[in-house]
Amino acid sequence: MKKVLMSGKNVCKSFSQNGGSVQILDHIDVDIYEGDFTVIMGASGAGKSTFLYALSGMDSMTEGKVEYKGKEISSFDEKKMAKLRAEEFGFVFQQTHLVSNLTLFENVAVTGFMKEKRNTKEVRERAMKLLSQMHVENAKDRLPSQVSGGEAQRAAIARAMMNSPGIIFADEPTGALNRSNSEEVIHLLSQINEKGQSILMVTHDIRAAIHGNRILYLEDGKIFDELELPNYGEDDIRARESKVNDWLVSLQW
Repeated sequence: MKKVLMSGKNVCKSFSQNGGSVQILDHIDVDIYEGDFTVIMGASGAGKSTFLYALSGMDSMTEGKVEYKGKEISSFDEKKMAKLRAEEFGFVFQQTHLVSNLTLFENVAVTGFMKEKRNTKEVRERAMKLLSQMHVENAKDRLPSQVSGGEAQRAAIARAMMNSPGIIFADEPTGALNRSNSEEVIHLLSQINEKGQSILMVTHDIRAAIHGNRILYLEDGKIFDELELPNYGEDDIRARESKVNDWLVSLQW
């Protein structure tokens, strides 16, 4: 039986507009399982990114609660939540948000010092190991503006993994990349998932979504349907893509 890593209970998000209330997330209950590559899909405006940010504590909720490893984190104050995000959560966004005046190595390494009891040697060694795993070690001394979008995103993944997070939240990680760079980035995310890394990813790209083993479909702020898949690589890739595509068509995506 799979172990629940994170759960959301009655997750709601709304805001006021023109004297009324607009519901973005509508009483969502969800469990995210340890070791899964969970994908969130849905039409534009369905609340995908809002849902991701609500679970990760990057955005507040109107109602509901979120638990992580059995602890209710939605009640944490900002200081406690910031510590949790630094030590337990990794983030990869559509835009890399790398610090422009730091090299790729420095962008990755600086994250390591956010975790307590880390010495300089340990941080440097781990940063180099991760850059090597992401195939950007040769660009370690370059600034983000001096590398390709794909290289910058791979460095961002290394940064997300720096503190050995319990879960990586990825919001459209291939959205700003061309096809070849997109395929490389999603393949690397799939590889780290194969080693046990839990991932929760928002995407609109079927080629990225098929790397997940569970796809949640959001519509009108609710989880409208979900699709379970074998772990990536355990079945025929073309058949897998066809299955996901047919499922999405049935949902009028």
